Amino acid sequence: MRVDFYYLTRVPLEKALPSIAERVLANGERLVILAEDETLLTRIDALLWSYKPDSFLPHGREGDQPILLTVDACGAAAQNIALIDGLWRDSALDFARAFYFFDSQTIDIARGAWRGLAERRGIERHYWKQDDSGKLVQVP
Repeated sequence: MRVDFYYLTRVPLEKALPSIAERVLANGERLVILAEDETLLTRIDALLWSYKPDSFLPHGREGDQPILLTVDACGAAAQNIALIDGLWRDSALDFARAFYFFDSQTIDIARGAWRGLAERRGIERHYWKQDDSGKLVQVP
């Protein structure tokens, strides 16, 4: 199981998430986007329709969607999950890969999750941080 930690310092979630969603779909996989905040999910819903003028990412709020936006991922038929509200959930470990986005306000939660996952077998952790231009780069 792989967990990618994304520390957003310069570019907001709305700029980072669509490219990851595109890659997941290009691999023929599905993605659950999870947050407790309905307002945040509504913003992401609108974003996925309009982030590029010539395309959109197929998604929905319920049912069998390539990208499912939800407050509860229980029973979701996807290989990947994106935790977009800065809160870590151990239920993400039920997926093959988790994308965990956090910022300076939720960095302590992310640090706790990083340490906690270090003690678990079969978890491969990766840490990404934005460089000066806002590009996500993996930190060794």
